[in-house]
Amino acid sequence: MLQAKKPLMPHRQADRISGGYLPWLLALSLFAGLAACQHHAGFEVVGTLEWDRFELTADAAEPIISIEVSEGDAVAAGQVLLRLDSGRLQARLDQLQALLAQQEARLRELQRGPRAECITQARATLAGTEAKLQAANGELERVRPLVKNKMLSPQDLDNAQAARDTALAGRDAASASLTELENGSTREELDQAVAVRDAAAAAVREQAISLERLTVRAPVAGVIDDLPLETGERPEQGAVVAVLLGGEAPYARIYLPEPLRTGVAVGDSAKVHVDGIERLFDGRVRRISADPAFTPYYSLTERDRSRLSYLTEVSLAGDEARGLPAGVPLRVVFDLQPLAE
Repeated sequence: MLQAKKPLMPHRQADRISGGYLPWLLALSLFAGLAACQHHAGFEVVGTLEWDRFELTADAAEPIISIEVSEGDAVAAGQVLLRLDSGRLQARLDQLQALLAQQEARLRELQRGPRAECITQARATLAGTEAKLQAANGELERVRPLVKNKMLSPQDLDNAQAARDTALAGRDAASASLTELENGSTREELDQAVAVRDAAAAAVREQAISLERLTVRAPVAGVIDDLPLETGERPEQGAVVAVLLGGEAPYARIYLPEPLRTGVAVGDSAKVHVDGIERLFDGRVRRISADPAFTPYYSLTERDRSRLSYLTEVSLAGDEARGLPAGVPLRVVFDLQPLAE
C-alpha cells in the first residue's frame, strides 16, 4: 500500500522555529494554560509540609556535661534539653556578688553617717592641735624680744615662727575634719555610692542570665530534630547544639507563581491535601515573600517551570495536623475568583 509522504521542512524554516518562534510559542501556551486554570474553581500548587525550625545555640564555649533528650523526642516548652559546664561562670558570679555586697555596705555606711566614736576622736585631735598652737604662740612671743635684744639669733625667730605656722595649720585641719564628720555625707557622695552599687547589681544580673543560659531549654513545644554534638564536646560560642521543630501547627511551603500573586493575600483560606491522607485540611496563608524567586523544578507542573514565583506559607488547622511529620509532599488548592470575560 502506498502512503502519501509529508513534505520535508526546509532546514532554514526549522531553525527559525527552534531558535526564534519556539520560545514564543511555549510562552504563549503557558499563559493560555494559566488563564485556563484561573477560569476554573481553584488553582493547585504542590509543596511540602514543614514545621517552624528553631536552632538553639551555645551562649558560651563550655563543654556539654549532659544531654537530657534524644532525637525524635516530643518536648514541652521550657523542658531542659542539655546542660553546659557552669563552673567558670559560677565562679565569676560569686566574685561579682562579693563586690556587690561591698558596695552595699559602703552605701549603708554613708547613709548612716560617721560613728560617735569617730566624732569624739576628732574632737580630741582638735583639742590637741589647739594646745600645740597655744604653746607655739607663747614660744614665738618669748623669742621675739630676745632676738631684738640680740640675745638670740634671727634664725631662732624664724624657727619659732615656722613652729607656730605648723601648729596653726594642724589646728585648721583638725577643725575641718571634725566639721566634716559632724555634717555627715554629702548628697554627691551618696549619689556616687548609689551609682556604684547599681552598676555592681547590674553586673550580677547579667552574669546570672549568662549562667542560666548554660542550661538549654525548649523555647516552644515540639520535636527534637537534631542533636549535632555529644556529651563532653565543647561547642564554640554561637554554635548550634540542638534543632527543634515546633510551633502551634505545621504549614505548607509552596511557591506561588507570579501570575497568581495578585489573587492571593495573607489571610486567604485554602485547602491542603497531604499525601497519604484522604481528608482535606483547612489552611490559611500566613506569609508571602515580597521578593520573587525562580520556581524550583519540583514545585509546579512542567509548563509552569522557569517562571518567577513567591515563597508562600499556608498554616494547617485542626488537631490532626499537629501530628503530621515534616517533609511530606502535599497540594494546596486556592479558590480563586474567575476572571471577567
